[in-house]
Amino acid sequence: MKKQAVNPYLPSWEYIPDGEPRLFGERVYVYGSHDRFGGHNFCLNDYVCWSAPADDLSDWRYEGVIWKRTDDPVNRDGKAALPAPDCIQGPDGRYYLYYFLGRKSLIGVAVCDEPAGKYEFYGHVHYPDGQLLGHRKGDTFQFDPGVFVEDGKVYLYTGWCPAAYEINLSWGTNVNKNGATVTVLEPDMVTIREAPRMIVPGIRRAKHTEFARHPFFEASSMRKIQGKYYFIYSSHQGHELCYAVSDRPDGDFHFGGTLVSNGDIGLNGHVSPRTAANFTGNTHGSILELNGKYYVFYHRQTNRSQYSRQACAEELVLEKTGNFRQAEMTSCGLNGGPLEGRGTYEARIACNLQKRHGNCFYLCFRWLHPFELCFKQSGKDREDSPDQYISCFGNGCRAGFKYFRFENAQKITVEIRGMARGKLFVTDDMKKVARIPVTPSLRWKKAESRLKIGDGVKPLYFIFVGKGKFDFRSFTLE
Repeated sequence: MKKQAVNPYLPSWEYIPDGEPRLFGERVYVYGSHDRFGGHNFCLNDYVCWSAPADDLSDWRYEGVIWKRTDDPVNRDGKAALPAPDCIQGPDGRYYLYYFLGRKSLIGVAVCDEPAGKYEFYGHVHYPDGQLLGHRKGDTFQFDPGVFVEDGKVYLYTGWCPAAYEINLSWGTNVNKNGATVTVLEPDMVTIREAPRMIVPGIRRAKHTEFARHPFFEASSMRKIQGKYYFIYSSHQGHELCYAVSDRPDGDFHFGGTLVSNGDIGLNGHVSPRTAANFTGNTHGSILELNGKYYVFYHRQTNRSQYSRQACAEELVLEKTGNFRQAEMTSCGLNGGPLEGRGTYEARIACNLQKRHGNCFYLCFRWLHPFELCFKQSGKDREDSPDQYISCFGNGCRAGFKYFRFENAQKITVEIRGMARGKLFVTDDMKKVARIPVTPSLRWKKAESRLKIGDGVKPLYFIFVGKGKFDFRSFTLE
């Protein structure tokens, strides 16, 4: 690779959640929502696309805006947001972008001759008589489209299943009470051939089933892996991507497991949002199969809310049983191995953030989590500058970075600022390897310590003991 790959894998100023990775030709394209840093709601920016060579997932290229919210004829005023798209190559060789507009129960389709060009409006998914999907009696609210094409059939997966007590938060009176649905389309990509039917139950239908602990909530996506069909979704727990497996794309799915949790819940003793390895929130993503390896794409939260989410990815292990092992969040996701135990690293690549008295599942409003440990940036939305950092690092807070391959490392230097005083202890999760003095400074300054760490692959954890809080921008290993 041209350089090392880190998590998040896009620039520090980019906020792309709900990522759907697609391999078209010799490049990987990521289609996702587009959050705004400091935004007041989800998905406030227009769709953009990023791509990378299939043989170098460190070299991401910005492809520009591919679809604006005002490009849809029912949203010329731009009031409806653009959440969670998916893209697929149709039987005619063109590329079809599926999306839904916030608070409007319909699925839109745009088309382009290339994966990352300027898409043009194609139509809304509809029945043969012209009635829109989501508007016929008995239809459920349309949400988070995922699309899959095989043998001349186009499978559209949608769904959003809140619990009964969440009904007043729904985006439509025809809220989905059942589960994820699949609708089969004609080769024209927009006309319904087979009406929607449920394939994975939501929380109100999952009791006494194998999905009881991980019922469907949202984020439908489909992949075919080694002859089996893997339906990827976000469970009602919110922080995790799960999957179900079937021998066919339109039914008989059985629960498979958890692919990833954005708090590592389910791994290493993390059992709830309070004990999670990170501040949790919703997630959405899918699987990429590339050069014999598998990767799960997902997102993390920043800025103390769910409105500024960033794209992450991890390598997956597929067992001989056909089940995926739950991936651990790391700082080196797409790197193909540990990061070098030398050089300067931005603090924003921390895969673990924990405050002294436990973490939480982020609600939507930053004011509910004031002055709390988080990832933050000093610039405005989409400023092309490496200005992201960890904010409000206080007594007992901990930031973890996984993993590095150390060889004769002797020194560690941190770049910090703030009105704090104390010690920043560094451990490899087994023992203390450095002790860095922290003193007050309103400007960014450096502090260093001798690093007593052995050779090998190890994590680094930074733990503050002292008074006050500081911001943490980077560290250097020598």
